[in-house]
Formats: sequence, C-alpha cells, structure tokens
Amino acid sequence: MQAPTWLTEGAPHVWRPYCQMKTAPAPLPVARTEGCRIILEDGRALVDGIASWWTACHGYNHPHIRAAVQAQLERAPHVMFGGLAHEPAYRLASRLAKLLPGDLDHVFFAESGSVSVEIAMKMALQFWINRGVSGRTRFLSFLGGYHGDTLATMTICDPEEGMHSLFSGVLPAQHVVALPVDDASEAGLRAYLQENGPEIAAMLVEPRVQGAGGMLFHDDEVLRRLRAIADEFEILLVFDEIFTGFGRTGDLFACEGAGVVPDIITLSKALTGGTLPLSCAVASRRIFETFWSDRADAALMHGPTYMANPLACAAANATLDLFEDGSWRGRVAAIAEGLRAGLEPCRGLPGVVDVRVLGAIGVVEMQAPVPAGELSRRFAELGVWVRPMGRVVYLTPPFVVSAEELDRLTGAIRTLLSS
Repeated sequence: MQAPTWLTEGAPHVWRPYCQMKTAPAPLPVARTEGCRIILEDGRALVDGIASWWTACHGYNHPHIRAAVQAQLERAPHVMFGGLAHEPAYRLASRLAKLLPGDLDHVFFAESGSVSVEIAMKMALQFWINRGVSGRTRFLSFLGGYHGDTLATMTICDPEEGMHSLFSGVLPAQHVVALPVDDASEAGLRAYLQENGPEIAAMLVEPRVQGAGGMLFHDDEVLRRLRAIADEFEILLVFDEIFTGFGRTGDLFACEGAGVVPDIITLSKALTGGTLPLSCAVASRRIFETFWSDRADAALMHGPTYMANPLACAAANATLDLFEDGSWRGRVAAIAEGLRAGLEPCRGLPGVVDVRVLGAIGVVEMQAPVPAGELSRRFAELGVWVRPMGRVVYLTPPFVVSAEELDRLTGAIRTLLSS
C-alpha cells in the first residue's frame, strides 16, 4: 500500500512505543474508526480484537459519548483544577463513589494509568507519614504483575518478565513475590512479611488478571487471602483495576465481584470508553481522613496539569451512562462463550501450552515468545487487528463486537497459529 504523505514525512520524527524502530515493521496508517473497526488509509477495515489496548469497551465513535464530548467542547474544553471546580468532574467523582464497593469514596484524578498508580503509592506512603509512623517506605507487589512504565511503577513490575530489566539497580528495590494462590504460597507470603512487613507501606495487585505481564488469571480466593493478610500485618491494599475495571472480567469491577474492598483502587483505560485520557486513584475514607487536617503539610501535594480535564470527564460520564442499564453483562457473557468456542481448538496446536477465557478476555499462551510485529501484520492481512505480547496471543474486543466479528477474530488466530 502507498504510504500517505503525513506518514512518510512524520516517520523520521516520531518515537514509537514498545518496539525497536530500526527493525520493527512500519505502522499501519489509520484513516478513521467506527464501531469495532479500524479503517486504514487504503480503505481496508480491520476488526479490532484488543479495543485499542483495552480502552474502547463500547466501540469506537459511540454516538452518546461523542455527543457528550462535543457538548462539553462548546462549554469548556479545559480549565485548571487547582482552586476551580467544574460539573463533569464533581458529578463523575460522585458516580464512581456510588458504583465502587465499600467506602471507596474519595477520587483523585489524573491522565494516565501509570500516574494513577504512582499517586496511589504516594497516598500510601503519606498515609503512614501523616499518622506519625516511620519506616514504611517500601511496596510489595507480585510476580507476573505490571503496573506501568513510569519510574516508580517500574519498580513494582515483575523484574524478570517485565520490560524494565535495563533499569535494575538504578531505582529503589521493592518486594516482588509470588501470589498466594494456595496454602503453601500463602504461608510463604506470611513468613516473608514476618521479616519485611514493618517496612512495607502497601501491597499492590491486579485483581483476577495480571494483564500486560502475560494475561495470567487467578481466582477471587487470592484476593480474599490478600485482604486478610494486609489487615493482619497492617499493610494497605491497592487494587490496580486499570485493565480489569469497567466490565472486562464480567463484573463492573473485579473487587466488586470478589467481595473484597481495597484501601485504594486505580482506574483508567475504559473509564472514558477509549475516547480521551483519564485516570484516577480512589481512596477509602480511612485513607482520606489522614490527609484531612489543619496542618498544611498533611495535604497531598500533587496535581497533574490536565487532571479532571472536562472533556475527559464528560466522556467518562457518558461511558457510565452506557453501563447503567446492565445490558453489557449479557454481551460480555456472550463474548466469553464465543471466545471459548473459537479459541479452544487452538489447545492442540504445536507450541500452544494453554487456552483460557475470563469475561471478555481470551488468551492463547505459547511455549515461546512470538514475533509480535510480524504476527500483527499477518493478522491485518486477514482483516483483523491483533497485537500479541510476549508469549500470549490474546483478544479483548469491544463489548459491542458482533458474533460474526468475533468469529473472524478467533478464526484468524486459529489460521495463523496453525500455519
């Protein structure tokens, strides 16, 4: 296909994500999006199997979200949040507090998932400082986990399987251990905390699914174990629901379905339906109250320039409107059924070690890492957009994907893995 002028002129100046640009295939030029389709400049329409990194849960260009953003654009596209307030953010905070379980009532807005995790870490550290407790300066996270690419979040990602091994030794070491998936590993975690617990401010986990670390699933009993352990050792519990939040695993929030209330939860990605960047760290009343003080130095001194951007908050409110009638639950259940039927035949293919499905997440795990760039190109030739990572070829389609589109996605995976 003939590359458009904007691509050839801009390519020498754009630093692309997650690739060695010298050897990676050129990116596919996108003209527009609609529903579950990415339309390329040459007119080809690709069924998007990963919802633009798990964000476009309601599909692209949803008319309700688009109308909300257009209306807000006419009123105020942005205004600083320091010393000022606007309706989209305050209404969104109130709605999130009502939707989240327990007393997760206090919403701090940011722009990206990584930043929301850093804010949660900062909240956890200052929670202890404000209470006059010294020495709790480290974090505990879990093997297979991924929490972001910023400096602090890199330290709590899996040090072996993650993307940040180059920075080993540069940043302060954190505690990264095995998830307590059974009695033996739970005993191991308790023993570890007997020795190291007094220096740990919080433990962070992706509930139900460790996403970018390999689409690794664990059951809700793991989350209940973590809540009990956190309480026993007086450690804060942070749920990173940037991937799992907003319906992806079959419940609106994984913590809601598991019946476990963390001390802080981080949200992003599908929060705006894939329309605009927005994230938040939502704290429980117990956390917030340690910052509510007459002392100026007890305040959380943090404030991203574009925090609570009105356009993004308008998109998020529209996204929550679409979740309100509950019809998405049936669609996610149907997607799960379609993923099982379409991907299960891969189990017997050479190099495949596992096939697993949870909600609108379908995973084919390979024995060895796959060439993501090359496979993405071959998927595009079959009319779908699928971007493998590491050893997994996975699907996280929009919740509005049709049965025909889902069959096309799973069929493309079967075709390429069979060849």
